[in-house]
Amino acid sequence: QVQLVESGGGLVHTGGSLRLSCAASGRTFSSYSMGWFRQAPGKERDFVAGISRSGGSAYYADSVKGRFTISRDNANNTVYLQMNSLRPEDTAVYSCAAKQITGYYSGSSYQRSSWYDYWGQGAQVTVSS
Repeated sequence: QVQLVESGGGLVHTGGSLRLSCAASGRTFSSYSMGWFRQAPGKERDFVAGISRSGGSAYYADSVKGRFTISRDNANNTVYLQMNSLRPEDTAVYSCAAKQITGYYSGSSYQRSSWYDYWGQGAQVTVSS
């Protein structure tokens, strides 16, 4: 089992940047595929980005490609989401998620919230216009 704690959210103006962190407990972090999702008020939870266990593969929603970067530090049990060129429509609660896996899974798996087993509590990101 793993516990996830997000940090780094806040208020930023349009065009600004934020970096979210998700710290995981436990000693087997490198066995977990990780993802970031977001949920705006009154909307469904949407996939933002996902990263494989080694960090060698990353997947992004079309809406954030070229602006957001997901990365991970397995030595420090942390996954990051660097968000640049932020827009008001990026405003949401951002949550990280974890799935312990063996073997290979395609990028489509990372995009499904139901695929993940563990979730953090979320961090608010607000982008003002």
